[in-house]
Amino acid sequence: MPPLPETDAGLADALRGALDQVGLRATDRLAAAHDASHYLLTPSAVVTPGDVEEVAALLRAAHRHGFSVTFRSGGTSLSGQSVTDGVLADTRQGFRDVEVLDDGARVRCGPGAVLRSVNARLRRHGTALGPDPASEIACTIGGVVANNSSGMACGTSANTYRTLESAVLVLPSGTVVDTGAPDADEVLRRAEPALHAGLARLRDEIRADPAATERIAALYAIKNTMGYGVNAFVDHDAPVRILEHLVIGSEGTLAFVAEATFRTVPVRPHAATALLVFDDLASATGALPEIVAAGPATVELLDARSLLVAQRDPACPEEIAGLDVAAHCALLVELQEADDGALQARLAETDGLWAGLPLVHAATFTSDPTRRAALWHARKGLFTTVAGNRRSGTTALLEDIAVPVPELGPTCTELTALFDRYGYADAVIFGHAKDGNIHFMITEDFGDEDDPGDGRLSVEGGDRAAPMTAPGTAPAAAPGTAPMTAPVPPGLEHLRRYADFTEEMAELVLRRGGTLKAEHGTGRIMAPFVRRQVGDNLYRVMQQVKALVDPGGVLGPGVLITDDPHAHLRHLKTAPPVEDEVDRCVECGYCEPVCPSRDLTLTPRERIVLRRELTRAEADGDDALAAALRAEYAYDGVQTCAVDGMCQTSCPVLINTGDLVRRLRAEETGGAESRAWRSAAQHWGLVTRAGGGALTAAAALPSVVAGGASTLARGVLGAERVPQHSADLPAGGRSRPEISDAGAEAVWFPSCTSTLFAPVDGGRGVADAVQRICAAAGVRIRTPDGIGGLCCGTPWKSKGQRAGHEAMRARVLGALREATDGGALPVLSDASSCTEGLRELLGVGDGAPDLVVVDAVAFVAERVLPTLLAQGRIARTLPSLTLHPTCSSTRLGLDAHLRTVAEAVSEEVVVPDSWGCCAFAGDRGMLHPELTDAATAQEAREVAALGSAAHASVNRTCEMGMTRATGESYRHVLELLADALV
Repeated sequence: MPPLPETDAGLADALRGALDQVGLRATDRLAAAHDASHYLLTPSAVVTPGDVEEVAALLRAAHRHGFSVTFRSGGTSLSGQSVTDGVLADTRQGFRDVEVLDDGARVRCGPGAVLRSVNARLRRHGTALGPDPASEIACTIGGVVANNSSGMACGTSANTYRTLESAVLVLPSGTVVDTGAPDADEVLRRAEPALHAGLARLRDEIRADPAATERIAALYAIKNTMGYGVNAFVDHDAPVRILEHLVIGSEGTLAFVAEATFRTVPVRPHAATALLVFDDLASATGALPEIVAAGPATVELLDARSLLVAQRDPACPEEIAGLDVAAHCALLVELQEADDGALQARLAETDGLWAGLPLVHAATFTSDPTRRAALWHARKGLFTTVAGNRRSGTTALLEDIAVPVPELGPTCTELTALFDRYGYADAVIFGHAKDGNIHFMITEDFGDEDDPGDGRLSVEGGDRAAPMTAPGTAPAAAPGTAPMTAPVPPGLEHLRRYADFTEEMAELVLRRGGTLKAEHGTGRIMAPFVRRQVGDNLYRVMQQVKALVDPGGVLGPGVLITDDPHAHLRHLKTAPPVEDEVDRCVECGYCEPVCPSRDLTLTPRERIVLRRELTRAEADGDDALAAALRAEYAYDGVQTCAVDGMCQTSCPVLINTGDLVRRLRAEETGGAESRAWRSAAQHWGLVTRAGGGALTAAAALPSVVAGGASTLARGVLGAERVPQHSADLPAGGRSRPEISDAGAEAVWFPSCTSTLFAPVDGGRGVADAVQRICAAAGVRIRTPDGIGGLCCGTPWKSKGQRAGHEAMRARVLGALREATDGGALPVLSDASSCTEGLRELLGVGDGAPDLVVVDAVAFVAERVLPTLLAQGRIARTLPSLTLHPTCSSTRLGLDAHLRTVAEAVSEEVVVPDSWGCCAFAGDRGMLHPELTDAATAQEAREVAALGSAAHASVNRTCEMGMTRATGESYRHVLELLADALV
């Protein structure tokens, strides 16, 4: 790849004059270069505006200094909207506010708020946002507005265009307009007279042209996100309202949406789902009119290849697993109602419809959550299965189109033929059948097998590419012909295949009266095809809209409309193979909202793409760039990763980036340190007592002395080896109890954190609580012999110390086999991270299938609490309680048990909507306190607003992290239960 150019000094100065946070390092720019699309451009700088004023200042600076600005939020866009070689503005940090209005009937959001978090706040009011894209786990409100998001259920009636009530817009000139203000149109007229007048003129010209209005009606009768939403000129009168709706779907090329207010839709929580299997695609699509007329919430199509792919999944539901798939096609149908009575009535009303369809087997609707989840997993897991199993180095491309519903069957048939003709053997078709909107997924190799490439493959550039047709002409292809006739340089045959396939696909969809983009936005991938779809007249309108709103071309150049017929073939991203732990990554960004370091250094996606960039730099012999990336990665990528595994809970291909980071930590560790950790495993009791004693000694000193001593030691020995002492750290704890009971029904494995850290506020701690609770219920427990020297292995695992981890495993395995009578008794752990650690410790190597590890919270909720409640032994004394689940409790599925125990002691139990991993991560919060500060900031603000009487979690170090962050005393939930005993 060419050397990474330095950011121009004048640009750097201009940016620093407008904003506080400006990223110019190689790490900043290359990490932000990647989004979920298959395009790659390296920004000249990455900025993080904190408020509207900084955005306005940035745009004014762009006009003065002549640079472009592209806005990025969730980065889940698939069409190349959020990549640039200009200035990239990351809007996630300063714009996350969410305000529920009118008891949930409306909601006001910042563009950085994640869609799932908005719906979490609305859920208690029984409402939700209308747009329901599959990327709701990570996409943001800014992206929802920018792409006119819809989804599986909302169709065209509840998409962003139909449900946005108002917005605060920052125009390219820096003008700020609140379209919800009573005088918004007058404000726009005074501030931007040429824009106001131009929009009014275009409105009148379009309305006076019957051909234009007729074409607009046809274009927007189906889902359609191609080009600017010129239906705004027909649907709205005031220029400010026209502008507001032109911004929807404009992909950041007209304005920055600083705030958006939506009208919400009611949630219908009672649902029944069925998989209707037909002999072939024609039968399935032929039944659609009748099915759609019945008013189901969703109708999802899975073609034969989708069903075959779904069968590869071990979790495939029986309805698919038992099929001998030939040409079959399935429709996943769901009915939703407000209450169970209404749902049962709907099922009875539609029973005759399902019975009359030509199905392979009778339709069986289920309301069982487990069975419904399995069916939806098959539909949503198609991306996972295809993308996760693609050949290393290839790129997964997920595209979407829409056609009138009567054209859906023939379109799918022809599309399947295209896959076969171009050799896309694993291509699948699935999607929102009731809207005529389908997605198809192919995998392509944009690399050169003779040249690793620069990661930015293009149809032009040196001897690596050539124009595919004459410059300035739009290729025109007939079905079955190859539209590109220019010679293809060696190594670009895959690019030729992709280009030709795209041409034929576009011709097919437009011939069927469809749109080339239904949900995902135009972006770079379809910008060259907008004129072809909408016609010359409406395309000129779109060009005039861009010229009126953004005359300087500051926002998102190259996105949405372009005069370059080959724009979709430039700057294509390759994916060089990297480490096995993360090679499956499709760069979707789903992991980012749950990452505790996202506001401090890097996200999991960014950690992975930087490994790819490092691989490219090394392959190209760019030693300077490789050295810079390695040096910056040490802190950003390795030291500030919490290795909490939360990224895996959101990753569609199940990557735990912590696995990579742990290995890198191990590789950086010297032999002496490894020997020390192995020795610690052999003398763990002494180590924990010494650690507790050191904390007790430090607590007796003035905090400035203890803190200064640790700072000095960190300066000499390194921040990765010496914890930073702070006044909020507790003194050391007590030795773990040793209990012998031949009649025990469980083996208790108390956490060594109770030895290292004293209970909060002089309390009695979780170890005491477990004993009191079990005694009260008559449950007898015992501990393994030598418990003081045993550990779950998490300290070694998190630091990548495999030898020490194996040494501890051998000790623990022997002790627990003896204590449990060969696995006859369950093992109880009183800290969620230790439960997870023990399960992994005992499952590595030859494994220990005879041993069962149960978290104490789950054991109490299922075995102990019912007895205590039946005996009247629990007094619910707390008026309110805020819970902090942990990353390990979430991965272990303990959170329902946590709530069960909490509700036994408190009248009101709340989990903050902004809950996330605290990143204390054992000792990480002491080694890098800034990580925990960044990870807990948003949750801490919400906790303060809640003002609960008590606060609880399920892990001692997490309790320390949250106590530090909030100033409230977090205790183990079992301590609260023990205190409630009567």
